[in-house]
Amino acid sequence: MTDTASSPAPTDAAATAALYRMPSCPHGMKSLSLLRRRGYAVEDHVLADRAAVDAFKRRHGVGTTPQAWIGGARIGGYTDLKAHFGYRVPAEGETTYRPVIAIFAATALLALAIVLNIHAGFVAAAWLKWFLAVSMVALAIQKLTDVEGFVNGFLGYDLLARRWVPYGYAYPFLELYAGVGMAALIGTGSALVWLVAPVGLVIGTIGAVSVIKAVYVDRRDLTCACVGGGSSVPLGFVSLTENLAMAGMGAWMLAARLA
Repeated sequence: MTDTASSPAPTDAAATAALYRMPSCPHGMKSLSLLRRRGYAVEDHVLADRAAVDAFKRRHGVGTTPQAWIGGARIGGYTDLKAHFGYRVPAEGETTYRPVIAIFAATALLALAIVLNIHAGFVAAAWLKWFLAVSMVALAIQKLTDVEGFVNGFLGYDLLARRWVPYGYAYPFLELYAGVGMAALIGTGSALVWLVAPVGLVIGTIGAVSVIKAVYVDRRDLTCACVGGGSSVPLGFVSLTENLAMAGMGAWMLAARLA
């Protein structure tokens, strides 16, 4: 239904909620879905135009929509609703490992699919190589979506980039090159390993040393640029592991070639 900013009618029915929202607002749609999932009968008031929205805000002294009332008491917007129902609401600026967990879980499954497709069964060594190569590509893609944002974060801790800024811009492309190259050469024994593996070995080693100095020596509290600009992933163990894995993959492929 469409509403012209009329006041929500108080009600004593605990299972009744009133929601005031803009028609195409994603937070409004999520608020409506959340209330219904929680078992509320929702009086869904759609504020049809900007004039109706502005009038609603003035009348109720609020700065944003949507706004929800439950049992006649104003709860607030979507985030307020989540908190009201006991869902965890991350604080502004809070760090999280969720981005890297999502990437590594997806690349682990993709590597498993590749190994099962090209081998008679699960081969742990092959899976690990594919997992590392595919992960490097996925992380490079994240960085390449916002190179400037990545460089801004990278310059906060990478030792080489702080001395020579162009390295920061080159890094995502070097990581992509190493990841794709390693994937192409897994199991081939090709001499082309010498054109690819050293890149992963070098940038991984520089990255690992940089993380160790920033986090474990200087004790700095930073976010990692590993998943691109604007990352909320804390710089630390995961970042160190990523770099050590990249360097280890390069060393592994070189050792296999020399064997």
